Amino acid sequence: MTIPTPRNLDWLLDDLVARMPDVRFAIVLSTDGMLLGRCTSMEQADAERFGAMASTLHGVARSAGAHFDVGGVCQTVVELDEAVLFITAAGENACLALLTVETANMGMVAYEMNQTVQRVGAHLSADPRPTLDEAGSRQP
Repeated sequence: MTIPTPRNLDWLLDDLVARMPDVRFAIVLSTDGMLLGRCTSMEQADAERFGAMASTLHGVARSAGAHFDVGGVCQTVVELDEAVLFITAAGENACLALLTVETANMGMVAYEMNQTVQRVGAHLSADPRPTLDEAGSRQP
């Protein structure tokens, strides 16, 4: 089994947070919830929990698209009382997730996220995790 070389994406997320004052936290995650990078202002445990939540929300949106045969998910947005959560598809099997203040300019945040994905999307992708076949052997 080959283990992918980890990519340090923290610099990219720190830059995104620094350029957008309404963004509190940013992470990159695999679509199955594995944390691939986080802004350094976020603790590791919080980033992992955020990744699990973002993966679940984005997965529900993907399921809705598949069930109704309306295509894949471009972006998932959840408006909370005091924050907005954005999750954007970012390369193969990966997502970029941000948490902003409630007064953030949602159009600008979505635009910046999409620009980031366009510029570095190939570096944001994640290899799918191996699965077990019926005999219990790992399959790529």
